[in-house]
Amino acid sequence: GEEGGVRLWHLVKATEEAEGAKVRRSSLRDRERERSRAKAIPEIYLTRLLSMKGTLQKFVDDTFQAILSMNRPVPIAVKYLFDFLDELAEKHGIEDPETLHIWKTNSLLLRFWVNVLKNPQLIFDVQVSDNEDAILAVIAQTFIDSCMVSEHKVGRDSPVNKLLYAREIPRYKQMVEKYYADIRQSSPASYQEMNSALAELSGNYSSAPHCLEALRELYNHIHRYYDQIISALEEDPVAQKMQLACRLQQVAALVEYKVTDL
Repeated sequence: GEEGGVRLWHLVKATEEAEGAKVRRSSLRDRERERSRAKAIPEIYLTRLLSMKGTLQKFVDDTFQAILSMNRPVPIAVKYLFDFLDELAEKHGIEDPETLHIWKTNSLLLRFWVNVLKNPQLIFDVQVSDNEDAILAVIAQTFIDSCMVSEHKVGRDSPVNKLLYAREIPRYKQMVEKYYADIRQSSPASYQEMNSALAELSGNYSSAPHCLEALRELYNHIHRYYDQIISALEEDPVAQKMQLACRLQQVAALVEYKVTDL
């Protein structure tokens, strides 16, 4: 780096910086020197990469196993969501298993877990250095590749992070498939159970500092598709019994027009 003249590389080769981990060089001369050194002794960098990968391998395996394991009861929200997606596929005659796989992957593994793997500071009180951010980007990309239904193909021109975990990705793919299958075979989560769980969470965290802000963000998403949601609620038999369309209109009136006597 600019201070001390030392730069660390682990799961990212010297010529391939992960996005978000680019460090400014002091001069064009430094960049040329870096390129020539990387071209001259690529075997040294590859050896270091493989050595660090071996050091981290157990931790990566344990993390993926914890994410994709049914050792503990699956969260009721996950079970309810996946059952809902299964019902949607059946309702609309979608028989392609890849489509359902993509739905579930986009709604949980890519939406939530990749973000956590890439940004542990969202959950833990830690500071992530540029070097650690680059390492986590490689691990997160490996997780993404493991969730894809397409075959993971690599060649001589593939990025080094794709080559590093090429052997492990088929095994990780099997873990993802088994995870989805195990959730599907687990005990169903009823609407009443889900509603009860949400009510409990709502009561526990209603006084949290950012509760109102979270509700505002949720309403902003609803507002974007307000007409479609109202129409769907008016047509759905269950929603009609619970008068959900009317209740949503009351919420909208309260938020948009500051009505307090509903």
